[in-house]
Amino acid sequence: MLKKIVLIDGNSIAYRAFFALPLLNNDKGIHTNAVYGFTTMLTKILEEEKPTHILVAFDAGKTTFRHQTFQEYKGTRQKTPPELSEQFPIIRELLTAFGIKFYELENYEADDIIGTFSKIAEEEDFTVKIISGDKDMTQLSSPKTTVMITRKGITDMEEYTPEHLQDKYGLTPEQIIDMKGLMGDTSDNIPGVPGVGEKTAIKLLKQFPTVEELLDHIDEVSGKKLKEKLEEFKEQALMSKKLATIYREAPLTLSIQDTAYTNPDTNKLSALYQELGFKSLLEKIDGAVSESPKVLDDITFTFAEEITEELFTDDSSLYIEILDDNYHTADVIGISIKNENGLFYVRTEQALQSTLFKNWIEDETKRKYVYDAKRSIVALRRFDLDLKGIDFDLLLASYILNPSDNVDDFASVANKHGYNNVQKDEVVYGKGAKRKLPEEHVYAKHIARKAQGIEELVEHCRKALSENEQLDLFHKLEMPLSLILANMESIGVKVDIERLKEMGEDITNQLHAIEESIYQHAGETFNINSPKQLGVILFEKLGLPVIKKTKTGYSTSADVLEKLEPAHEIVKEILHYRQLGKLQSTYIEGLLKVVHDDQKVHTRFNQALTQTGRLSSTDPNLQNIPIRLEEGRKIRQAFIPSEKDWVIFSADYSQVELRVLAHISGDDKLISAFQEDMDIHTKTAMDVFHVKAEEVTANMRRQAKAVNFGIVYGISDYGLSQNLNITRKEAGQFIERYFDSYPRVKQYMEEIVQEAKQKGYVSTLLKRRRYIPEITSRNFNIRSFAERTAMNTPIQGSAADIIKKAMIDMAERLQQEKLQARLLLQVHDELIFEAPKDEIEILKQIVPDVMEHALELAVPLKVDYAYGPTWFDAK
Repeated sequence: MLKKIVLIDGNSIAYRAFFALPLLNNDKGIHTNAVYGFTTMLTKILEEEKPTHILVAFDAGKTTFRHQTFQEYKGTRQKTPPELSEQFPIIRELLTAFGIKFYELENYEADDIIGTFSKIAEEEDFTVKIISGDKDMTQLSSPKTTVMITRKGITDMEEYTPEHLQDKYGLTPEQIIDMKGLMGDTSDNIPGVPGVGEKTAIKLLKQFPTVEELLDHIDEVSGKKLKEKLEEFKEQALMSKKLATIYREAPLTLSIQDTAYTNPDTNKLSALYQELGFKSLLEKIDGAVSESPKVLDDITFTFAEEITEELFTDDSSLYIEILDDNYHTADVIGISIKNENGLFYVRTEQALQSTLFKNWIEDETKRKYVYDAKRSIVALRRFDLDLKGIDFDLLLASYILNPSDNVDDFASVANKHGYNNVQKDEVVYGKGAKRKLPEEHVYAKHIARKAQGIEELVEHCRKALSENEQLDLFHKLEMPLSLILANMESIGVKVDIERLKEMGEDITNQLHAIEESIYQHAGETFNINSPKQLGVILFEKLGLPVIKKTKTGYSTSADVLEKLEPAHEIVKEILHYRQLGKLQSTYIEGLLKVVHDDQKVHTRFNQALTQTGRLSSTDPNLQNIPIRLEEGRKIRQAFIPSEKDWVIFSADYSQVELRVLAHISGDDKLISAFQEDMDIHTKTAMDVFHVKAEEVTANMRRQAKAVNFGIVYGISDYGLSQNLNITRKEAGQFIERYFDSYPRVKQYMEEIVQEAKQKGYVSTLLKRRRYIPEITSRNFNIRSFAERTAMNTPIQGSAADIIKKAMIDMAERLQQEKLQARLLLQVHDELIFEAPKDEIEILKQIVPDVMEHALELAVPLKVDYAYGPTWFDAK
């Protein structure tokens, strides 16, 4: 029988789990994130590795034999957070319930225990797997020992074998110690040789295999400074190598036989999971350790040579395979159906020609479970098939459960929920220009597997949504919205191609004129689009102050040029030139490329992309047309109604995020300002500057506006100082005065950050979640960004929920009123319709009414509207 031992670095994995996961706690207030992460990792290791022996090694204390060599060893490490310290005893209790031996040894580190055990295990002909987050362990890799180092989180690991070390660094396992001796290790406070980093260390070791050999041949090293450093820090390099060496002769009082593993004590494990509140792990307790990973590979499916009744039942999982991201034009290459009669693959051409298929697709009483409803609906509409009866969308469910996960294809969703061997489309079909169909039996199985996966995952996701109290968000908001978005995408927006071309010519003429002006200022011609040539003109020829340098020379980025704008007329011209150039390439030429044969653009709304719940759009991105520049605004003139005597009608929420802030914070001053329909920026200026309304200057209002929107986004004093071009101190005082004026806003900001730290996530008014694990990071910058995210997400996410709800309510109202008006676009807080002129009067009544009552807040929602022959005029 194959003998395999798994050796786990307990402290390292517990630390990784603690910082990778949000600060969870059970109903008794005991922190559990490190325990949960450790358990997840352990379960995965037991499932995948199936070890005969297993040991978890812990550090016994802060002092080890290495401190005799170097007193400051690990001296820079921060104190273990108490929230983690309290979890170590629970981890030990957990290991006991699993039936796993754990061990620590006075005066030695976990590394030394593992190093000694792996040596003994190799001698006794074991296969050895070491699990750690510490790359020092890679020195232990050998033909019999693989070292698995955690990369991201606690389950994504990189396997280090001697071959992998050779490929990655060009070094042997033994040379890892020499590398550490030269470059040091800040996490362990091993000094190394100052100025020698990883690249230099590797280069030196390729020339001289060990530190000792290198130090004997310093004269042969190229580089005067490097030679001097090596000479000066000879002893330190040798000491660092010694500190980095894992000791493999530790006096163990435990034998390999003591680490034999059988099975967990499920009763103990169950009781512990119950106490810790690990519901999902509790559900898997029966055979949680012994069951193999979930797979979708071993499927049996039927090639439907004929379309028969057995393919269609009242409840079916349906998958439509589309070869490209742009499902408005891409080929539908196959269809799979899973129901009580079996799993079927259907050729597209057969399905499209079948009356049985059409009747089933369009029958609302036949429930279908799909992946990406919108994509499926739009793709089938091209063949005059109207997909109805969608009961569950796996993509949307997965997105709601955790919007932070980038789930952009079926394989990602399946993997997220435990199916770890579903192939990605790019593996089956290839990418880009190399994309092509393989043999039919290969892609047929790939497509059938997806219908099987939908069926297996629907109940799992439905249960998770229920536990999160998100079923309403799913069924009443996101699911109906996907049908509305499908309609909007299918309808498309008409483009006046000739007008767009005229604008392109105008911009081309302007670019030529600006180009000539720039050359006159510069006194010579040069490539304006070349940062290198532009840098020479600005900073050498014209002598402008250098603000920032890059590796390749002077920085000429937008932020640099904006600071230089007052210094010389040429800078303003260059900024304008760049803006117009981007308009020309991205928006004029870009739009012309994506106009379909019907003279419309059919954008794709991304419903499962942003972490706040906001919609975005691609091919083309119609939410990003620049409106600050007059020429940018004019691009909207090219968007016109698709029918004669129709107009574009636009309705826009006024300051919706600030209104949501007033509601969520419950600040009396803010609420009354909106209830009295005051100009909120003037009101803020009055409160912050302690002046009357008539004394508020334009600059005061501008500053108040920046603070109002900055507060919504959790702005820092630095961010505000950059926005307003004031000192950081002034910005800090400004924010302080704002919070003095609106104390409940400050209280909300503080409370929501604490809530995020406790729960690991924040929620919108409609219970949309955003997980923020970085909020407990020890890195100040990462933690600060996470705190700002926690402050902003409930506001921005609730605003997104409001406009989504308004779209659903509007679709219903248009139907009730039997109007021809159609919803075309959603852009930020704006809805854009096209409608016959004779429906405008009723739209002026119902659109604000519906949008302003989408969600009842403590303050009124306010909507402004406009209409005209083009989108530009409807502003």
